[in-house]
Amino acid sequence: MTTLPVRALGPLSVSAIGLGCMNLSHAYGETPSEEAGTRLLNRALDLGVTLLDTAALYGGGANEALVGKSVMHRRREFILASKCVLAMEDGKRILDGSPAAIARTLDRSLARLGTDHIDLYYLHRLDPNVAVEESVGALALAVAAGKIGAIGLSEMSAATIARAHREHPVAAVQSEYSAMVRNPEVAVLDTCRELGIGFVAFSPVARGMLAGAVRDDAYAPGDIRRSMPRFIAPHLAHNLRAVAAFEALAAEAGATPAQLALGWVLARGDHVVPIPGTRSIAHLEENLAALARTFDPALLVRVDPIFAGDAIRGARYPAAAQAQIDTETLPGETLAG
Repeated sequence: MTTLPVRALGPLSVSAIGLGCMNLSHAYGETPSEEAGTRLLNRALDLGVTLLDTAALYGGGANEALVGKSVMHRRREFILASKCVLAMEDGKRILDGSPAAIARTLDRSLARLGTDHIDLYYLHRLDPNVAVEESVGALALAVAAGKIGAIGLSEMSAATIARAHREHPVAAVQSEYSAMVRNPEVAVLDTCRELGIGFVAFSPVARGMLAGAVRDDAYAPGDIRRSMPRFIAPHLAHNLRAVAAFEALAAEAGATPAQLALGWVLARGDHVVPIPGTRSIAHLEENLAALARTFDPALLVRVDPIFAGDAIRGARYPAAAQAQIDTETLPGETLAG
């Protein structure tokens, strides 16, 4: 088995690049077979990945079940992360940060995963109807009971993070972060650094946009990008011009676009851990190869102006999803359309 460089998420030590497991069961059209998912998860462990990230929401529990069936026999080899608050009940998506809902979701997750302990358990979103201290308090009880090892937060603001951390130490904060999506730079990255909290960057290759995977908006049915304004007309053609400039920079560096995207995220701080997702073993290997590259800091600085100003148009999320996001917005950021 390969050994990769490691980084800290609070008290946890993980590979500098983890694996987001969501798209093996959720959100990007037809899901791969269980056999294909099993092969990819095991290959990730073979290559030295030690952070697997899932959630109760993904596939209505199917993603946790896949992880449980595929790799739980290798439990000592990885840090297991999952999430609550967002979940599926009776076929409907719910957002419920109450202690009762958190306890119920956690027990169901443990059963699907086939384990009695989740190393890192996140509040997937902030429930505006429940004080974050109350939700974190429920996770603290789970820590005391031995069901979880550390507490995480997802897509939350610096102010919310500070409140949560006062209630119980937070190990990691997870938010979307890439050369194209810079919201954590407003305050969250600095807050995490100051409080000794790790930062987990999901969608570090911008849902495939920075990995050469988006050329038009002919997405498969069920692909979440079909509803994301920046991934569809009228904005996509404009945005792909910035992507082309980014790809030219990657070629200049002798890297793939995905490798440059991951190298850029990794360079943002030693407390930052990207978790790209993929269904392709070839892409998994390509992503992890970014750890063997050293990008010239002067070249990484040239990434920033590519995405400055209105280089990327259109909202990050559709309106309904944006309403569940507590993260800071950028000056002039479009939140709808």
